[in-house]
Amino acid sequence: MKLFSATLALIALTTPAFADVTVSHGFSTFGDLKYGPDFTHFDYANPDAPQGGTMSQRQLFGTPTFDSLNTFIIKGDSAPEVGVHIYDSLMVRANDEPDALYGLIAETIEYPEDLSYVAFNMRPAARFHDGTPVTAADVVFTINALQTEGHPFYRNLLSDVTGVTAESDHRVRFDLAPGAGSGLLGSVAELPVLPAHFYDTVDFAESWMEIPLGSGPYEVAVVDAPRTITFCKDPDYWAADLPVNVGRNNFDCFNYEYFVDDTVGLEAFAAGEYHMRVEYRSASWATGYDFPAAQRGWVQQLLIPDGRPANAQGIWFNMRNPVLQDIRVRQALEYAFNFEWTNDTIFYGTYTRNDSFFENTDMQATGIPEGAELALLEEFRDQLPPEIFTAPAHVPNPGSDRPRDRGDLRAAGELLDQAGWTVGDDGVRRNAAGEVLHLEFPDSSRSLERIMIPYTENLKALGIDVEFEVIDPSAWTQRRQAFDFDLSSTAWSVATTPGAELRAFYGSAAAGAEGSNNLTGLADPVVDALIERVVVANTREELTTAARALDRVLRSKHIWIGGWNLGAHRVAVWDIFGIPETPAPYDFFRNVDFWWFDRDKYDVLVAEGALDSGL
Repeated sequence: MKLFSATLALIALTTPAFADVTVSHGFSTFGDLKYGPDFTHFDYANPDAPQGGTMSQRQLFGTPTFDSLNTFIIKGDSAPEVGVHIYDSLMVRANDEPDALYGLIAETIEYPEDLSYVAFNMRPAARFHDGTPVTAADVVFTINALQTEGHPFYRNLLSDVTGVTAESDHRVRFDLAPGAGSGLLGSVAELPVLPAHFYDTVDFAESWMEIPLGSGPYEVAVVDAPRTITFCKDPDYWAADLPVNVGRNNFDCFNYEYFVDDTVGLEAFAAGEYHMRVEYRSASWATGYDFPAAQRGWVQQLLIPDGRPANAQGIWFNMRNPVLQDIRVRQALEYAFNFEWTNDTIFYGTYTRNDSFFENTDMQATGIPEGAELALLEEFRDQLPPEIFTAPAHVPNPGSDRPRDRGDLRAAGELLDQAGWTVGDDGVRRNAAGEVLHLEFPDSSRSLERIMIPYTENLKALGIDVEFEVIDPSAWTQRRQAFDFDLSSTAWSVATTPGAELRAFYGSAAAGAEGSNNLTGLADPVVDALIERVVVANTREELTTAARALDRVLRSKHIWIGGWNLGAHRVAVWDIFGIPETPAPYDFFRNVDFWWFDRDKYDVLVAEGALDSGL
């Protein structure tokens, strides 16, 4: 959608007269916007939602602890909720569109047809919590800090931003490298805007527990690390009445309770110590909600559909270890994981297997390549194995109903033999130099033991000296940042419209960056080239084609053991909340911002003695 205004007079001063410049209240990677410039609120928002109360919940994303409030660097265990609640961005995503954003700090976005730059005209009313105006200089500071000292994820994401300039107090321009792709505009637009003056006395590059300053709807109110963190509404929040915020931010406070042991966390929920939790454990979901409050209907179990791609969840191989550079070893490790038995016995049959890095989408490669995908792969034929073109996209071995399938272990053993790792008289595999096949598999979650111990027992049956160890969360963070592991059970979220962030997970530039998201150390020129095809796609059809080709090549490399997915969120709540009748299909965690506290329901539970008064 192209909306031209008087702002073009300013553009004409800085761009060639022949440039086709788009000026708009919103942005979509492929140009389609659901909401016009005069929209009043998102369709999934309740503009009449009551205000007040507290949303009390378990920590986000299962993070077991925190010792830092700086969420933008690799040092420390940061509280991810800080990034959710206190910072505003130039634009925000609509949760009922796959890739659309609408103005928050920015009133309009401008960009030419060649995508050589993107500019944002900012709202003069924007304020940080201390009353200081949000200016273009703050945006410049943010980008420069993230590019030079931020987490490697940000450095990879912003690698095509060649410069950022404050053209006035309320206009900021990003210059973009050729081929940066339209998706980068959205990625830049949704980055938090940080207050430059806050960092005059606080070191951006260090871990710290200073109360951070933002411009968003909430401020940090209480911190009791590593047990709890509370955010409460800024009564003077500058953007409360903007269309993107109508029906949003309805709670007075958000409170997060941290639990290293999730069994204790569930017990606390059952006792009413907090009131909403996303359940990650299928066993708990199936058998753990039989406590009195659930039996009496005070607690509800909700299965909320998720329209996003499934997380890229699985066991990742660190190929920086020479042992794991042999694809036959990695294939053998995959054979040893028995998904069918695990799903039936441990998961209560609730999951489906992750075959793809873009699971549950049409970006998932299937069958033998054909059409546009085949034509794209043909460009790299001399760098790809022949089976890419003759065999269906790799699907992991499903396993069987027995915990230790002899046929699968036999196949794994043959692959290890071919790789030069043979079994000695003591039952241990060694190479020709007498070195033991040893693998380290650290993790910070006790809940994984029930899944990984049977898996590692299969590895030991193969003669592999494997050590699965649950360690302190801080120690695990340090080891992962230093790539001090051989196997890692990790999940990455996947964007509905993938783009430059793929470089951080699979790109060569990230392979050697300490603390990066490229856990496997993958550095492959074809993968890099296909990532760039995703980045520069001009249509969703082109994006789908490039993503399928990328998925096919990644799967052929056996860099992980694909995990499992549900296609929905398991959410348990005390029945004290109002929830929109038709939740948006994307981004459940942001959708909670549109819930509200139902005082009448709460009063009923207080009267019945289910909860204490005080919210």
